[in-house]
Amino acid sequence: MHEYISRDALAETIKKRLENNPAVALLGARQVGKSTIADVLLKQFPGSMYLDLERPADANKLTDPEAFFTSFSQSLICLDEIQRTPEIFPALRGLIDRNKRNAQFLLLGSASRDLIRQSSESLAGRLSYLEMTPFQQAEVPAIDPATHWLRGGYPRSILASDDEASFQWREDYIRTFLERDIPQLGFQIPAKTMGRLWQMLAHSHGQVLNASKLAASMGVSPHTIRKYIDLLEQTFMLRALPPYTGNTKKRLIKSPKVYLRDSGILHALLGIENREELFGNPIYGASWEGYVIENIITQIPRWKCSFFRTSNGAEMDLVLEKGTKKIAIEIKASTSPVLSKGFWTSIETIQPDETFIIAPVDGAYPMADKVTVIPLAAFIERVTA
Repeated sequence: MHEYISRDALAETIKKRLENNPAVALLGARQVGKSTIADVLLKQFPGSMYLDLERPADANKLTDPEAFFTSFSQSLICLDEIQRTPEIFPALRGLIDRNKRNAQFLLLGSASRDLIRQSSESLAGRLSYLEMTPFQQAEVPAIDPATHWLRGGYPRSILASDDEASFQWREDYIRTFLERDIPQLGFQIPAKTMGRLWQMLAHSHGQVLNASKLAASMGVSPHTIRKYIDLLEQTFMLRALPPYTGNTKKRLIKSPKVYLRDSGILHALLGIENREELFGNPIYGASWEGYVIENIITQIPRWKCSFFRTSNGAEMDLVLEKGTKKIAIEIKASTSPVLSKGFWTSIETIQPDETFIIAPVDGAYPMADKVTVIPLAAFIERVTA
């Protein structure tokens, strides 16, 4: 398997952001390759410096952050695992304002900006945010799409020597996340409790969130369930897809749909180790749906994304909106997709400019006027062109 996959497009984006902003925060789940890309980038900024705040020796250098930053005020300083020391944000602000130049700090973190609250308050207007996700299908064209779907996009999972080694890595990742990462963010949630919820969410992947039902089976309040779900969202593990709120007289579902963001983590939580097990599993269709949605949403950050469902069952898996443009998407795991009456009803209500059925087909073909069946890669190419 390939040892290293370059992420030139992302590296270029980060570099551009640094050239136009005093500080850039690159946020994403643990082990997606943030430190690797930072290493490549720092070589392009002479005299730059990297501190890993999980290493006591590096963290100690920031005992007096102001003094340290002042002595390296002409360098680009990269601070990794920034969520460990949110108290240094005010010192960053002082230095940024005094230095009045771009490319001062590159911050790497494995929690969202909502979770690193201090930064959004004290660095408002000084910090540009970017999210780094596990590899999406378009970034790994040399890897068989079915392997990418099975193993997900974490570098060590997709580049493992075989399916078993990949599965083992993901099991270890899940354990570390529950036992170490969540407590480090300051949440006192028993690993067993969070692990159970995560497993239940894996089983209801792609379904409308029913917090009361989850709460009843776990013996906690719906409020607690929502709090845990927020935490999984803010650590990039879960995506809550909001319902469509367009101008329609129909009664729409109001709760979000929940998806585990990485298909490999989903499969590990469900004990699915290889393709045979995936293709024979009842979650097969929902897993494909989540995989397609994640690949699309991460590639088009400026589009508003939602799902459409009425109380009488008409639905559309994904609605993309940008300005006045609207695209409807139905996702099918079959090579010969069959569409329900509800699909056509949804098109009448949503009134999209175009509708696509994304399926594992070899090439695009029209199904009706402005309705096209298309493979995932071809759709992403079309929408990002």
